[in-house]
Amino acid sequence: MVTSVLLAEPRGFCAGVEMAIKALTWMVQIHEPPVYCYHEIVHNGAVVAAFEDAGVVFVDDIGEVPAGRPVMLSAHGSAPEVAEAAEAGAAVMVDAVCPLVTKVHHEVRRMATKGYDIIYVGHEGHDEAIGAMAEAPTAAQLVDPRVGLGTFAAGAGAKVALLAQTTLGLYEWEDVLSDAQERFPDLWTARKSDLCYATTNRQTAIQELAARSDVLLVVGSENSSNTKALVRVGTNAGVPTYRVDSAADIAREWLEDVGTVGVTAGASASEHAVQKVIDRIAPTEGVDEMRVTSEDEYFPLPPNLRRFMAALQPLVEGGFVCRNPGSPGPIEHDRDFTATEALAILGV
Repeated sequence: MVTSVLLAEPRGFCAGVEMAIKALTWMVQIHEPPVYCYHEIVHNGAVVAAFEDAGVVFVDDIGEVPAGRPVMLSAHGSAPEVAEAAEAGAAVMVDAVCPLVTKVHHEVRRMATKGYDIIYVGHEGHDEAIGAMAEAPTAAQLVDPRVGLGTFAAGAGAKVALLAQTTLGLYEWEDVLSDAQERFPDLWTARKSDLCYATTNRQTAIQELAARSDVLLVVGSENSSNTKALVRVGTNAGVPTYRVDSAADIAREWLEDVGTVGVTAGASASEHAVQKVIDRIAPTEGVDEMRVTSEDEYFPLPPNLRRFMAALQPLVEGGFVCRNPGSPGPIEHDRDFTATEALAILGV
C-alpha cells in the first residue's frame, strides 16, 4: 500500500490549453453540429472524445471540412495555407493557436525574411512543428533534439537562427543550444527561450518530485509532447516514472512496497483525471502538495470568437428582454471561467 502522494503544483492545463478548450466549448454551444476542428484541439484523448460526443469532427486535412461549416484550428498552430483555406471556406473560422506558438511563428517568418538559415528544434510529425516549419519551408530545417545538429546544413556564410517547439524538454533545448552556439558563434536566438513557461515549470516540479518520491506518475496522453518530456525528466532523475492516460492504466506492481508516489500532469491533462489517479492510488496518509511556483497567466479567447460572441449576445438578449448596455456577458467573465468548468458542460 502507498503511504502518501506528493502532488506537483503547477500541473495540468496551461493557459493555452485553457483558452483552446473554452473556445471549442463555446463553438459547440453556439453552433449546430457538426463543428469541425483541424487537428485535435489539444493532445488529450479524453478531452477529444468528449468533444466528439458533443458533435465536433476532428480532421487532419482542411479539405475535409464542408463549405459553410464552422471550423476551429487547434492550439498547436497551423500552416498559413491551412488558415487561409479555413478562412475561405468556413462560415465561422476561429484560430485557437496558443499565443506562445504564434510568437514562434512570427520569429520564423521574421528570421527568414532577414535571410537567416533557421534551426527549428522539434519533433518530427508533431502538429506544432509542422505548422511552424510551414511558415518558412525553404529557410527552416527541422532538427530533432534526439539527433542533434548532425542533420543541419547551413549555406556558406549564412546567418543562423535557432528556434524551438514550445513543448520540448528543457534539457533537449539546452543540449542543441550549446552545440549550436559552439558551431555558430554569431547564432541568433530569441531573448527569451521559445519554451513555454508551463513546460519549464512542470519540468522543474517533476525534478523536485523525483528527489522526494519512490515512484512518479505523469498523467497525460501518448501524443502529448510535453507529457513525454516529463516522463523523460523523471526517468533521467533515476526514479521509476510511468505515463498514464487515466487511473485505469496504473499497474498494481508499480505501487508495491512504495512509500511516496509523486503525481503530476502534462499541460493538456485535466484535473479530473489527476484526482481519479489519486483515488486509485489511495494513499494511507493522504496527499501533500509541493508547489515550486505559481502561475497566473491568462490568454483571452481568440479574437474572431470574441467578436462573434459580442455580436451574438445582444441579438439573443434582444429576443427576450430589453438589453441593458452595461450588463456583463460571457466574454467579460472568461477569466473566471475555467476549462474544467467548460468540460463539465460536456459531461467530463
